[in-house]
Amino acid sequence: MEIDRMCTPPLSRRRWLSGAAAAGLSFLAARRRSEAAKRDPKWEKAIERGARWLASRQSSLGHWTYPSYGSTPATALAGTALICTGSTTTQGPYARYIRRATDYLMTKVRSNGLIGDPRDARYTYGHGFSMLYLSQVLGEEEDAERRAELVDVLTRAVTFSAQAQATSGGWGYVSAKDVPNFDEGSTTITQVQGLRGCRNAGIPVPAEVIEKAKKYIYTCKNPDGGISYSSRRRGSSRPAITAAALAALYNAGDYDSKHVPDMLKYCKKNLYNISDQTRSFGHWHYTYLYYAQVVYRQGESEWKPFRNKLYQRIISDQDAGGSWTGTISPTYVTSCNLIMLLLDKAYLPIYQR
Repeated sequence: MEIDRMCTPPLSRRRWLSGAAAAGLSFLAARRRSEAAKRDPKWEKAIERGARWLASRQSSLGHWTYPSYGSTPATALAGTALICTGSTTTQGPYARYIRRATDYLMTKVRSNGLIGDPRDARYTYGHGFSMLYLSQVLGEEEDAERRAELVDVLTRAVTFSAQAQATSGGWGYVSAKDVPNFDEGSTTITQVQGLRGCRNAGIPVPAEVIEKAKKYIYTCKNPDGGISYSSRRRGSSRPAITAAALAALYNAGDYDSKHVPDMLKYCKKNLYNISDQTRSFGHWHYTYLYYAQVVYRQGESEWKPFRNKLYQRIISDQDAGGSWTGTISPTYVTSCNLIMLLLDKAYLPIYQR
């Protein structure tokens, strides 16, 4: 089995900065100040209000929850939103919330590597989001004992994902061992991003698992460049799944596939202008959570005009208390919006260019 492995675990951004040359530090500091000056103060205020609201909704046990989806995906996504602010488990205004979320997710690890509750009807969402979140925490963790625990958890989580993959190369709502012959685009993207986060953190990921996932996405591609819901339920193209699939392909390092230009063209036609007519199938925030990642990687000429429209739309919808409402729950929508608003601050490796 071929393994896609980082030679050494990456340094955290803080440890890297502490060991950087003085000239490099000066350059980075100047660049940060320059970028901060270009950000609208209204965005920063919306972020602060949203993050405070999200933190205030964490339970005393360290979790958040969604109706019908359970606590694992909610906790992982909310935790990801908070670490996007620049806080870690030990530093920053949201450190204690991030630490409690991490502790909670560590209690959800099963002997077979699943992070979540096997009784949940869609447990692969929570598993994928948890891999993504915990892999970002690992990159910042300085306690040797906790690092070892995280490495063990993520190593077993990768094994679980590999074994849960359907023969088609995609994933379903649960492991293929539990429900064979079913796959679905959104759960597949969640697994690929989680696996990429693990790989970036130094966790071995079987290369064939990623290759099968990429081929799965290509199989679901329609002539118009969009991606359909499933390899087994082909139909009209879905802008949301197409955007998420592009983000997953980028995470998998597949920037130059012959399929990518058609997918980009399809998404730009359907999503770039951020209109109310976007065919998001009721999942606007999911759609733009991933499409924002895609556009950000296209460079400043594409990103800045899109960002300005996207952020204006987001902040105009914020409630007086700091949250946002929409599909699934306010916790979910607020988490998605915060990640988008914080995307180009580039604190998390998984979202960096």
